[in-house]
Amino acid sequence: MAENSITQDRLKEVLHYDPETGVFTWKTSLNNRSSQNKVAGFMKSNKYLYIGINNIEYGAHRLAFLYMEGSFPENQVDHINHIRCDNRWENLRRSTIQENRKNHTIRADSKTKILGVNWYKAYKKWQVRITCSNKTKNIGYFSDFFEACCARKSAEIKYRFHPNHGSQKTTA
Repeated sequence: MAENSITQDRLKEVLHYDPETGVFTWKTSLNNRSSQNKVAGFMKSNKYLYIGINNIEYGAHRLAFLYMEGSFPENQVDHINHIRCDNRWENLRRSTIQENRKNHTIRADSKTKILGVNWYKAYKKWQVRITCSNKTKNIGYFSDFFEACCARKSAEIKYRFHPNHGSQKTTA
C-alpha cells in the first residue's frame, strides 16, 4: 500500500501540520509546486484535500494521523463536522465504515430535514427507519411529525449514532 512508503519522520521533514487550523505547510521544496512555508495540498472533486509527496497522493486527513500519532488509521477517518476539507485535529477521528456511516450530513434536497423520517403516502403517516450494519429497520409509522422525529432520535441513541448524524455542515 502506498501509505507504507512514508514515515512520520519523513513527513515531519517535509511538512508542518498545525493541529489547530488543520493546515499543512511545506518545510522544504520538493518540486516546482512546493515551496517553503506555502500551504500544501489540493482539493479533488470529492472535496477532500490531498498532498503529493514523491509522486504519491495522500489524503491530508490521513496524513494528520501519521503526523500526530505516528501511524495511518487502519480504517477510515471521519470528519466530525462533515466538512471533508476541515482537517483540524479536533475534527478528525478514527472510525470503521460502520461508525462513519453513523455520522452523515442531511442532504440539501431532504424534504423533512430529518434523516430516516419520510411521509408514507399509502398510510398517510410519517414512516421512521434506520439503517445499521447494512440492514434497514422499520421503527414505525406516526401520525405526528414530532413523535416520528423523537422515535428516530431515540433509535439513533439506541444504535449509537454520532450526535452530529443528520445535522447540516457547520461551516462551508
